[in-house]
Amino acid sequence: MRAPVHLNTFRSAACVALVATILLVWLSLGVGIIGADGDPANRMYFGVVAIGVVGAAIARLHPVGMARALAAMAFAQALIGAFALVEGLGLPWSGPAEIVLLNGFFVALFGGSAWMFAQAARGEPERGGV
Repeated sequence: MRAPVHLNTFRSAACVALVATILLVWLSLGVGIIGADGDPANRMYFGVVAIGVVGAAIARLHPVGMARALAAMAFAQALIGAFALVEGLGLPWSGPAEIVLLNGFFVALFGGSAWMFAQAARGEPERGGV
């Protein structure tokens, strides 16, 4: 028998994941995370989005599967950042600090969402509050 899903935690995790994904697409298409606007290196980020879409479909939005999908998104995001640093992508427009900070921001969002989905799967009540 499955543990009850804590609905508020699940909703919060879903909101963080959705906002982070929309922000990632917007930044990739708009200004570019790596290099100048239109740099082809930014296309790698669509792989992160694809992992999320396929992972959510496979998980059928169940919290355990969603936690795994968001953890995979965070890992892919970190790999792209590391690859960009090692290969020197984006120079001279995007320095190493910018690449680390922007990719780290998304890794934190996707990782935090994965953690919240895992908490929702455990059915644990939220701490604090009213």
